[in-house]
Amino acid sequence: MSTPLAQRLIKGTVLSSALFAMAAQAQDYPPAIQSLEQQGVTVLESFEAPGGMTGYVGEMQGRSLAFYLTPDGDHVIVGTLLDDKGTNLSAASIEELVTGPKFAEAWPRLESSNWVRDGAEDAETVIYTFTDPNCPYCHRFRQQAAAWIDAGKVQLRHIMVGILREDSLTKAATILGSDNPEAALHEHQGNYEQGGIEVDRKNVSAAHMDVKANNRLMQQLGLQATPSTLYKDGEGNVKMVQGLPNPQALERMMGPKP
Repeated sequence: MSTPLAQRLIKGTVLSSALFAMAAQAQDYPPAIQSLEQQGVTVLESFEAPGGMTGYVGEMQGRSLAFYLTPDGDHVIVGTLLDDKGTNLSAASIEELVTGPKFAEAWPRLESSNWVRDGAEDAETVIYTFTDPNCPYCHRFRQQAAAWIDAGKVQLRHIMVGILREDSLTKAATILGSDNPEAALHEHQGNYEQGGIEVDRKNVSAAHMDVKANNRLMQQLGLQATPSTLYKDGEGNVKMVQGLPNPQALERMMGPKP
């Protein structure tokens, strides 16, 4: 016999087994944490936090967050927790418990997405970056990465998306649908200041659905800006940099500058 809860779940969205298990355990959370759930927070994991607090990580509207239950169990603090050296402990917890596992699981999806190779086929480092043709920061990122790419050390795989302007999708599809996507990408980059590549309707027809699939992938991963770049560190952990990387981030991603 199905329970009222089961009937509601059948009528609503089908949850993954992991989320279902967390939902079943929700009643075990203290009332202060349950109040966050009632506001739309999905609690993913708990951990021991400094000061006798219990830390939690969760997601709300696609964004990861950390929050802390005070020792009395009656209050919850949402926000950034710093130690006496100014280290962001909340970001570290989110990276370890939420974003790290999520992006590691997503790596095969990046590999099978619709991307344009930019660099040597046998480059020792492969990096995925979500690229909008109209994104000035994507253009600057490619300029910054040129030394590593030209030296054959890095291969950028541009997951072409169309999200910023009205013609972003058609430009992305023109590049992705061309006979030589890498050459088309370089043509676009070379003419970026003049508006980039000229839209080719035949290429757009061939690849516009692939670009839309990339748009969905970016949304599903909770990425909200271009470039959003994913790479593996020296230990094989998947890391993500959103926006234009600074020089230190570039070297973490690509190694010492050639």
